[in-house]
Amino acid sequence: MIGRLHGTIIEKKAPNLVLDVGGVGYEIDAPMTTFYELPPVGSNITLYTHFVVREDAQLLFGFVSEKDRALFRSLIKISGVGGKLALALLSGMSANDFVAVVQNNDANSLTRIPGVGKKTAERLIIEMRDRLKEWQHEDTSSVLTAVTTGAGAVRPLNGVNDAVSALIALGFKPPEASRMVSNVNSDGLASEEIIRQALQSVAT
Repeated sequence: MIGRLHGTIIEKKAPNLVLDVGGVGYEIDAPMTTFYELPPVGSNITLYTHFVVREDAQLLFGFVSEKDRALFRSLIKISGVGGKLALALLSGMSANDFVAVVQNNDANSLTRIPGVGKKTAERLIIEMRDRLKEWQHEDTSSVLTAVTTGAGAVRPLNGVNDAVSALIALGFKPPEASRMVSNVNSDGLASEEIIRQALQSVAT
């Protein structure tokens, strides 16, 4: 199993990135909460990974923290929740927000995530409640602000198109993804920031 990778980011197109490790390019799927914290292309980074082998594909998921990976691994143990849906859940809300939703029995917030119906949301809350009792909340707002607005943010080249493509990859239907992005004042924003604001509009 590939548990951790340290290398150079050579491509970013949410929710996918390519990490060069010793001359080998690893294609990695990552939730948007990880993308918000990624440095620019050409920078080195360490990602905690989860490797999935299926009959039709081999998939590698990456996370900036072990806690996010642990939550992802707990999610995919639930019946009906695969890697794509778990990725959408961790993109639609932070890990701490997800914990709060489960603790507050807030199924409605979960149903705003593409692919999560009422029954799935209720099952998530029931099955995840005991697993999340020991979760420790952390304030990551200052980190996210620094990454999404600082000098190291990704240039807004084709930011709108990239944002729409990312939302579709996360499970939103094309018309819905376009509508979400159109509601964001995207002038001068990097694609990751457009996606963040679009997802926030769904959560509110």
